Amino acid sequence: MSIRIVTDSSSDIPPELAKELGIEIVPLTVVIDGKEYVEGVTVDPSSFVSMMRQSADLPRTSQPSPHAFITAFERATSTANKAAEVLCITLSSKLSGTFQSACAARDLFKGTAKVIDSRSGTLGLGLMALEASRLAALGHSLSEITERIEAMRERLSVFVSLNTLENAVKGGRIRRVEAAVVQLLRMKIFARTQDGEVVVCGKARGRKNMLAAFLEAMQAKAEDYQDRWVGITHVDNTEEAHALAEAVKKRFNPARIIIGPMGSTIATHAGTGAVALAYW
Repeated sequence: MSIRIVTDSSSDIPPELAKELGIEIVPLTVVIDGKEYVEGVTVDPSSFVSMMRQSADLPRTSQPSPHAFITAFERATSTANKAAEVLCITLSSKLSGTFQSACAARDLFKGTAKVIDSRSGTLGLGLMALEASRLAALGHSLSEITERIEAMRERLSVFVSLNTLENAVKGGRIRRVEAAVVQLLRMKIFARTQDGEVVVCGKARGRKNMLAAFLEAMQAKAEDYQDRWVGITHVDNTEEAHALAEAVKKRFNPARIIIGPMGSTIATHAGTGAVALAYW
């Protein structure tokens, strides 16, 4: 029995890599100024950032329908070379209703499907889907992969540098005067995932201190990343993303570093200039 992997577009897995590995991506939607866009289908990261800059209001995101997941489950199993089961890994249930939609689809799906709440997002979720794909290619069973991915979830970290608090202001999570002080001091705010939610965990001034904070966080998790993949995403900030990648490579030499733009789902809340590091 083969295992097929399904995830959602908040995973920020590069499209070409998802296609290469046969990972099905179910898109979320985003609404900007009253118009709805399908992530990765009718809007790409570059276009989204441009529209987000010009919008006075915070974009709104919406989870896929159960039907969208059922369609993905059916497509994944129909393209398998032999009978297949589905493992679906979704955006944190504390950040979106995507997990609930996937569970509803699982209950309606005529085949066998398992759904895991990643308690993460962006390439934190993406790394879980990629590791599940690797394990499936090695011939592990659905129960074995599920057990290993749930264990991986407990070790996984996503660390984010926020370059602006404008989106937090638009979302009503911070007062404009407080954001103005942070911007005046040219501070970067750090956030991380904790129990499926995003919490502010510190601040730093300038790129040098930002890179140091990222590396210290990785060092605290583990000293050897040579057999692990690391993920880096950004919101229109290629320069700092690549600087971080070089620093991570020099310090830890991981098996692979994936760098890509952050999709609209997570970028809506992270804001322009954000850089995220996912590792486990």
